[in-house]
Amino acid sequence: MLLLVTAACQSEQELLQGPSAEPVTAIALEPIATGLKRPVAAAHVGGDRFFVAEKDGLVRIVAGGVVLPEPLLDLRDRIATDGSERGLLGLAAHPDFASNGRLYVVFTNLDGDTEIVRFVVSAENPDYADPDSARLILFVEQPFGNHNGGQLLFGPDGYLYIGLGDGGAVGDPFHNAQDPGTLLGAILRLDVDEQEPYTIPPDNPFVAERRARGEVWAIGLRNPWSFGFDRVTGDLYIGDVGQEGPEEINAQSAEQSGVNYGWPILEGSRCYEAERCRSRGLQPPIFEYPHSDGCAVVGGRVYRGTQFPALTGNYFFADYCLGRIWTLRTDPVTMKWQRTLVYELTSPLSNFVESADGELFVLDYGDGILYQIQAAQP
Repeated sequence: MLLLVTAACQSEQELLQGPSAEPVTAIALEPIATGLKRPVAAAHVGGDRFFVAEKDGLVRIVAGGVVLPEPLLDLRDRIATDGSERGLLGLAAHPDFASNGRLYVVFTNLDGDTEIVRFVVSAENPDYADPDSARLILFVEQPFGNHNGGQLLFGPDGYLYIGLGDGGAVGDPFHNAQDPGTLLGAILRLDVDEQEPYTIPPDNPFVAERRARGEVWAIGLRNPWSFGFDRVTGDLYIGDVGQEGPEEINAQSAEQSGVNYGWPILEGSRCYEAERCRSRGLQPPIFEYPHSDGCAVVGGRVYRGTQFPALTGNYFFADYCLGRIWTLRTDPVTMKWQRTLVYELTSPLSNFVESADGELFVLDYGDGILYQIQAAQP
């Protein structure tokens, strides 16, 4: 598990001890499917089948390495795609998808606001999601067109986790990220099984606070585009896209909730708008990198599959702008986080996908390819 240390000042950077792992210096990317258009998220739904969200509003089916000609779901008439950060942004299959067919998507609607909607995939036709099955789970008004987040993910506890940005513009002008009374600039945690459309888990950190939203799980985030759980430890790793300063990887242990990651008081581990700031109680990132290394972090996953034992325990993440993939691990001697560049493409990367058996995949946004991450051949 992660070793937690309360953040008392912005200079503390080695806060958490990650999973034990041998260093990886190179990987191979095996194309699983080509012919996608601006893929932003995917869900493994059993066997060789994936559902892939394309930014313009189609949910495509990948089966047997082929993108099927007919989409599972067409949302193009419900989605605003103006601006670089609007569109169909994420999807997640229910843990019991095989029996209930429930698929959750997040998009910006025609007014630019965020909707999280559940659809049901037909039991008679597994290649079709009935548009009439749509059920609105959550609506969030967006003040600006950027920082819409986009990650939907079911955690090891069976709850649905949602990443939402701070509402956009520059510098979080409405101070949303430090306000648990709003759903913006936060990770949310919902129980979508107890009753319709959802209930708030009783152990969410702000349920007893009168001026807070009970859905909130963590605050102080600028634009948590992508995040993932370590399936062995339950620890959560979050990629938060930076503004003028660094790109950052945040993390919290499976036992931790109500974490404040600091934005916009901190950007990365440093004060955002002043030489000094009150940082006690704020948790800076476990790792950050400058914009000379990229412009938008794509948070990844810890490899826990069985096909490539050499990759086990390494956290994989990427940068959208430069197409770089790195691993992150703690050095067993220094106990500091170490980053290694393991692959570099000429095309932007948008997200990571984990299969039911722990294998890792990555989406090439520019070339429209779903790759599997594999160990490099000696």
